[in-house]
Amino acid sequence: MSDGPRLGTKVRALRRREELTQKELAARLEISPSYLNLIEHNHRPLTAPLLIKLAQLFQIDITTFATDDDRRLVEDLIEVFGDPVFDDPDFTTKDLGEFAGTHPDMARAVVKLYGTWLRGRGGGESPDDSQAGDDDPRGFTMGRLPSEEVSDLIQDRMNYFPDLEAAAERLWGDGRLDSTDLYGSLVAWLEDAHKVQVEVRPVGSMHGAVRRFDPRRRTLHLSRVLAPRSMNFQLAHQVGLLGCADILERLSKNQILSSAGSRELARVALANYFAGAVLMPYQEFKDHAEATRWDVELLGHHFRTSFEQVCHRMTTLRRPGQEGLPWHLVRVDIAGNISKHFSATGIRFPRFGAGCPLWNVYRAFQHPDRIRVQLSQMPDGNEFFCIARTIRRGEGGFKAAHTVHAIGMGVALEHADQLVYSEGVDLAHPARIVPIGVTCRLCPRELCEQRAFPQTGTPLKVDPNVRGRSPFVGPRR
Repeated sequence: MSDGPRLGTKVRALRRREELTQKELAARLEISPSYLNLIEHNHRPLTAPLLIKLAQLFQIDITTFATDDDRRLVEDLIEVFGDPVFDDPDFTTKDLGEFAGTHPDMARAVVKLYGTWLRGRGGGESPDDSQAGDDDPRGFTMGRLPSEEVSDLIQDRMNYFPDLEAAAERLWGDGRLDSTDLYGSLVAWLEDAHKVQVEVRPVGSMHGAVRRFDPRRRTLHLSRVLAPRSMNFQLAHQVGLLGCADILERLSKNQILSSAGSRELARVALANYFAGAVLMPYQEFKDHAEATRWDVELLGHHFRTSFEQVCHRMTTLRRPGQEGLPWHLVRVDIAGNISKHFSATGIRFPRFGAGCPLWNVYRAFQHPDRIRVQLSQMPDGNEFFCIARTIRRGEGGFKAAHTVHAIGMGVALEHADQLVYSEGVDLAHPARIVPIGVTCRLCPRELCEQRAFPQTGTPLKVDPNVRGRSPFVGPRR
């Protein structure tokens, strides 16, 4: 079977994620440990009955065993070997696919090594074996930043953590939370369940922090600069850190997280997930999202949450049998840096370098605070309906720093008719669909006038007597 190597690797990864031995998993699947060992090492196929058993046992979608992870790894390898430093290696996509499928750990090591080299070449810190170990105090290992590893964890779990969802639902019952006074309810729960006193402090006394917890004195200080919705989020976040400590600890032990810095950052991200689940309960949020046709601003008004918080919550609706729409999300700054990304649509974000300047998330900076709509098509033919808007962060006085990011969201074009943003758009015969790519070095669109670099593998032909819109694009004939 052609997919045997990939499926064997996935079975082993799933078993390790659930912290089971081969003997324990074999017993649950009612097969011998030796047979499971053969499956994991690709010497026996994963049969359909065993595939169904695995899905039922771990309550996962069978599509978990699809080739998305392999495809992302192959795309990472294409991006790596697309660097001119390799002097146009004669590797085909098929070659890299076979390499990733047969030796996935080795392929990931190549991607990590390239990341280390790339950061070193750029003048940043780059760990080596003599200075950085598993718990490098600088927070990164083998060229992967903690934020990148946390993004990989979220992508691996498809941004759905059922234990945190269940804990948030229990909190509403045990804490008798009142949606009309969520702040008071959360303050009371922290005091009753965790013996924590909450104090709202003047901005100057917080020394730049907006939330500060003193575990010895059992006090939680919140800055008066926070908006009410932000105070609620910080309270729920603290409840998550205290009440879900065991869950956060278990989830942060995932093998994807290779350093102490990655694991700590994962706990923060997972506590944020919990806070979002508290402020926007799963079923209620899904019902309102469908009723408003996924209107982000109306959902923010209803749940008293920010634009970004609503966007994050929309990507987490992955409960089996009660799924929302499959979204992708990306957050960028005005310099083009991607600080957050998640994809349930199959769209790919660059691991190294900037993204495509034609994405509407970058165009959002041209019209701040307005939602921009874009129909886009990737080189592989996949089409998406995307929205983007800027968000502004930073509360305080005249001297306070204010940062601006843009949030981009999108669904496959086939789901666009469910969105309020598609009203008035001819989805069957879109008049203006924007051809986009992942990043210039990988994009095959030779005549793109936004091209910043020549495509890897394509000989650069420069005619000094002719100047097109870009140095890498000649005039159309």
